[in-house]
Amino acid sequence: MNAGLFGHGFRGRLFVAVKYLTYLLLLGNVYFFLQEESASLEYTFTGPMSLGQYVQVFAATLDTTAWVILLLLFELETSVLDDEKIQGLVKVALHGTRLICGAAIVWAFTGYCAELITLYKVTVMDAWNGCAQLGGDWSLLLRLDEYAPLDAQNCLKVADTALRISEFNIVADSDTLRLSRYLAWTDVINAAAWILVVVVLEIEVRLQLRGSLTDAVVDGTRYLKYCLYSTLFIAAVYWGFEGKFLDFYDACLWLFAFIFIELNVFDWQRETQDLQPQLAK
Repeated sequence: MNAGLFGHGFRGRLFVAVKYLTYLLLLGNVYFFLQEESASLEYTFTGPMSLGQYVQVFAATLDTTAWVILLLLFELETSVLDDEKIQGLVKVALHGTRLICGAAIVWAFTGYCAELITLYKVTVMDAWNGCAQLGGDWSLLLRLDEYAPLDAQNCLKVADTALRISEFNIVADSDTLRLSRYLAWTDVINAAAWILVVVVLEIEVRLQLRGSLTDAVVDGTRYLKYCLYSTLFIAAVYWGFEGKFLDFYDACLWLFAFIFIELNVFDWQRETQDLQPQLAK
């Protein structure tokens, strides 16, 4: 690959430093999501769990881990490795790892969907006698993936009508449940949009390796990506307004990271076009 859009000087080194710092911060988010989701597990599945239930609980951790690996693979193909080196075992390894990551991302998407469906499986507990009846093993939903043990104080929030979520010992008031559903829908839409982004990028990378990534194809995919990135930006803003800092921070980092990937693809295409006249001689 050539020096890129920013050359070999200070600007080029700064560009590379910021890019890899962004990637490192995204890797750190795997730990933060694992901590957050491990805390929520205390209030949800308390007995033996199936693999699907683990995916539902740790969807964000699985999703972020797979995306970080996939991001590094895109970086390798579009910026680090020369095209002639992406052959043989290297090509098989890259494609195999990408396939595994893609399967993990889709699987995580099913986890987001399962969590959304769970929030619609509610039972109205009209006839209950307050916290004394529920006992110490019941919890109150504060917000999506956030809970608190039900006690005499927060019990007043659901004093009139408690909504029990699925078969869990978790209750919520209607307003909290509605907000949690909005957040769960945002998770699903955000995950779906990112899957479409990687499909479009994968098409561009494959065409580039075959020497078929024309300006017409790039122009055609650009408008689709504008729509997808706009959706992702709106999701990030919504998380910010709702106080979901980790989701907001993570979404902003990912959007920033994919700016680098898009620049890599653009620079890669330009480099190939520059070489074509030389190869034709």
